[in-house]
Amino acid sequence: MAERDWWAGKRVTVTGGRGFLGRPLVGMIRERGAELSTFSSAEYDLTQQADVARMYRDQRPEVVIHLAARVGGIGANRDNPGRFFYENAIMGIEVMEQARLNGVAKFVQVGTVCAYPKFARVPFSEDDLWSGYPEETNAPYGLAKKMLLVQSQAYRQQYGFDGIYLLPVNLYGPGDKVDLKDSHVIPALIRKCVEARESGASAVEVWGTGAATREFLYVDDAARGILLATEHYDKPDPINLGSSTEISIRDLVQLIVELTGFKGDVVFDTSKPDGQPRRKLNVERAEREFGFTSTTPFRDGLRQTIEWFEQARTLPLRR
Repeated sequence: MAERDWWAGKRVTVTGGRGFLGRPLVGMIRERGAELSTFSSAEYDLTQQADVARMYRDQRPEVVIHLAARVGGIGANRDNPGRFFYENAIMGIEVMEQARLNGVAKFVQVGTVCAYPKFARVPFSEDDLWSGYPEETNAPYGLAKKMLLVQSQAYRQQYGFDGIYLLPVNLYGPGDKVDLKDSHVIPALIRKCVEARESGASAVEVWGTGAATREFLYVDDAARGILLATEHYDKPDPINLGSSTEISIRDLVQLIVELTGFKGDVVFDTSKPDGQPRRKLNVERAEREFGFTSTTPFRDGLRQTIEWFEQARTLPLRR
């Protein structure tokens, strides 16, 4: 259980606090009495050192949780390797450096499962993070985020900087991006199936062979994990956040087809990449260090996500 006394009165800045993961996390932190600040990229451009420094002067945070990232699905990663590497690396480096210079008491860097080697032993253990090169389509993004683990550990060693590094698996839930060009697999599949059902289309197309597997974590569970880690974890080693439940893309598609009521066929475009062959995390360290386990059954989380999309799709889609 998160401790309200830990947060009460603390000045907390969450970068990316208005995004998919940021919104539920910000709500949880506010409920616990923190003086919380978020902002848009129009207010502070985190790729610019002057803007990052100005943000720290204006908000004077004691705790910083760095969620902001340039991120997307396989297609977006494949189309923007240079942009994704540069923007994610420079944002993290500057936000962490200015945190050090401004005497921030606790810094939480949220990384990515894409940092793991393409053929990491399953389930992925934090000890195997450096055992190989990431899957090629998302390697620039994954490596940029992994360098922030190196920075955090180096700063702890040299400056006594209290930075921690979390590795969440693929997230899903209400409020995710559903733009087909940039979205991740679950919101993209939900949108495809719902729109195909409504239009009477005979089939939906899915990238890859369907053989790849993924693990998914409901967004509210991820936010709770970050909350607990911020309060209770103070070590240099990275920590996985996940559900430890693995599902093939083929089975995922069939589940979404069932829950959306789409009656047509599924066509796998095998000319498109599968991405990483398997993803399943070892989540023992998070449970041991700060008592985190996921609590949302996957089918229930998918149903809630589909219900959100059904209600939201009459509004302009988030891009």
